[in-house]
Amino acid sequence: MPLLARMVGTPLVVEVGSGAIAALAPLLADRRISSGGHVAIAVGPGQGAQIAEVLRPQLANADISIIDEGSVEEAMALARRLRSGFYDAIVGIGGGRVLDVAKYAASISGLPMVAVATSLAHDGLASPVASLTEGGRKMSFGVVMPLAVVVDLDYVRRSAPQMRRSGIGDAVSNLSAIADWELAHRVNGEALDGLAITFARAGATAILDRTDTIDDDDFLVSLADALVLGGLAMAVAGSSRPCSGADHEILHAIDHLFPGTANHGELAGLCALFVTHLRGDAEPAAHLAGCLVRHGLPTRPADVGLTNEQFAHAVHHAPATRPDRFTLLEHLALSEEEVRARVDAFAVALDR
Repeated sequence: MPLLARMVGTPLVVEVGSGAIAALAPLLADRRISSGGHVAIAVGPGQGAQIAEVLRPQLANADISIIDEGSVEEAMALARRLRSGFYDAIVGIGGGRVLDVAKYAASISGLPMVAVATSLAHDGLASPVASLTEGGRKMSFGVVMPLAVVVDLDYVRRSAPQMRRSGIGDAVSNLSAIADWELAHRVNGEALDGLAITFARAGATAILDRTDTIDDDDFLVSLADALVLGGLAMAVAGSSRPCSGADHEILHAIDHLFPGTANHGELAGLCALFVTHLRGDAEPAAHLAGCLVRHGLPTRPADVGLTNEQFAHAVHHAPATRPDRFTLLEHLALSEEEVRARVDAFAVALDR
């Protein structure tokens, strides 16, 4: 009988809950990742020292490194360290910067990687993509998906509210990315992947209408699940397509033109709202705006310190950030003056 189902690579473990870091050694042993605790551990500079103290008694054979920059050079240095020793796996513990460095280093070293998230700022915790700086610019690199994904809610609760809100923006922006992918299919015949779309949409809609907050455990569990689903969607698609459309083109342009404006998820939510308005989808735009407002996320360029002119400049520049990707921006091919008019109309619509 022919095999009628495809094989989809997923993490061996996905665990969301309290006390995950304290229970890391049993998890590594139970899942046969490293029974003797011979792992390299990468932690961030913030809570890194505290995490290291928690881990040392239970993982005496571990080698702990502090990750500061989130750069390609730092990831390469970590990879050289991995190749010079004998490790069963690398464990990245922290936020996106640490996890991305660990994912990249693990991929070029041929080691399995365990992602232990202490914040929920974006969908990188389970994705096959690492976002690292190189030559002063942020770049995306394809990497191997983590073998295990663990979210420690004890540390997530201690993270800044802004970071927890950021994950909401990144999750719900999937809806705009999916619309762009479907547009590319209609206009250019680009192949869609229904399973990837299902994962990405499920994560976004699970968050979109929730009325509880980032201070509630049930909400944080749903947010973690949504971000993991985003990572799985990218793994299934073989690209970031189901979670990255015109919204991410604009946010990357903002990062390049106006660095330090806001964090990834805040910009993702704002840019997704603008693109949804640009698409003429009044009801979905109002639905998305309601979610962003309810959770205190930006909905206007001014909310992230940008003028309408600056935001319009970023929108016009956005297609150059992903010349291989067809989105609404490429489809409309607006002039700089037309973009400015659309941004002004967006601002007026929000004030109604």
